[in-house]
Amino acid sequence: MATVTLNGNAINTLGSLPQVGSKAPDFKLARTDLSDATLNDYQGLKLILNIFHSIDTGTCAQSVRKFNIEASELENTKVLCISKDLPFAQTRFCGAEGIENVEMLSDFRDGNFGKNYGLVFTDGPIRGLLSRSIIVLDENGIVLHTEQVQEVVEEPNYKASLYALLDE
Repeated sequence: MATVTLNGNAINTLGSLPQVGSKAPDFKLARTDLSDATLNDYQGLKLILNIFHSIDTGTCAQSVRKFNIEASELENTKVLCISKDLPFAQTRFCGAEGIENVEMLSDFRDGNFGKNYGLVFTDGPIRGLLSRSIIVLDENGIVLHTEQVQEVVEEPNYKASLYALLDE
């Protein structure tokens, strides 16, 4: 279990992020066209998993905007933006914002991504949603970098995630 804060109030998650150097757990998430996406679909690509609780909050939306800009300059790298938002809401947001360089994925069907990655909030007002986190994977799905944002309303350390790709 990890503890973070929401506006200074402690809230807990189901577990802890995967360890750096470990193989990332597989996942099955819904794409915006409702097809399934698995970790294996991205074999051979470096991945930045930008995980957040809802595209309809300012900080979550800003992280997608920021990674959309950064992703346009990354080689052999895909940014996956993951939440429990319905794919319809993700599509609406990306269309309205002109987001084209990241891939939106949803854990709405069974919540197994959040459970397997230890990111589901177990208490507090946003229980059941995903904790704001970044996980960087190499081409083989090995974890290079993790960050669980300690104050939910703050943005992640974008530079640390990008540097993890360069240090590889």
